[in-house]
Amino acid sequence: MHHQKLILFDFDGVIINGIDEYWFSSKLACERYLLNDLQNLNIKKYIEAPKIFIEIRPWIKYGWEMVLITHEILKKHKPLNNLTKNSFLENYEKNCSNLLLEYSWNSIQLQRCLDDARVFQIKNDFKKWISLHQPFNEVVNFIKCIKEKGYKIGVISTKGKTFTSKILSNLDLFPEFIFGYESGTKVDIISKLSQSYDIKGFIEDRRKTLSNILQNNQTKFIDCYLAEWGYLKSTDKEDLPQGIKLLKIKNLEDLVAN
Repeated sequence: MHHQKLILFDFDGVIINGIDEYWFSSKLACERYLLNDLQNLNIKKYIEAPKIFIEIRPWIKYGWEMVLITHEILKKHKPLNNLTKNSFLENYEKNCSNLLLEYSWNSIQLQRCLDDARVFQIKNDFKKWISLHQPFNEVVNFIKCIKEKGYKIGVISTKGKTFTSKILSNLDLFPEFIFGYESGTKVDIISKLSQSYDIKGFIEDRRKTLSNILQNNQTKFIDCYLAEWGYLKSTDKEDLPQGIKLLKIKNLEDLVAN
């Protein structure tokens, strides 16, 4: 099956802009499922995603981190704000781990809170929940176009597969493969796919993920594209290593030019 051409896409930040949904759902997770700490939060402080949440987004890898960061922003006492943001980001992963220990939480628990918040919204107001996701129309149209040309499509998301599928279906996108956080790491997923398909590229907005792919013996030959329109840190576009190409949204067609 190696003759079948496959193009892989990250989801949030590449196919859709889900920042509003992440903020709304993370707030709801804090409000409905972290009840033991609700009295310490100013839940009504921000209706829309605040600037600091948007600025921290490029450091976030998994959904559970969204809940943790939202909690810190909403705290009444010593919240995460512009004064403390830089020091927090300097050692982002360690600071997140320290917060989990401080509150006696774990990543599985917070991920479940986020998933439960989404299930609640889908049951009660699916249209509103869907409306919080803004598609990158150029990417949506590109995927539809290349499917017509015979390419297989894979979407690898750190959202749950169920939620990712619902959003894609609403966009009339039906990839051959949809992987959520339940499926394991992106390197492992792509490594398995590479055994059966001719992978023509992976489009991702997290530079570290692309670097991990290039450092793996089974995936290092795959063309990696850093999505310029996604959630990038200010330094992400600088000194890109060989194997990672910066991709502008207007140049998507270059991936299938040959």
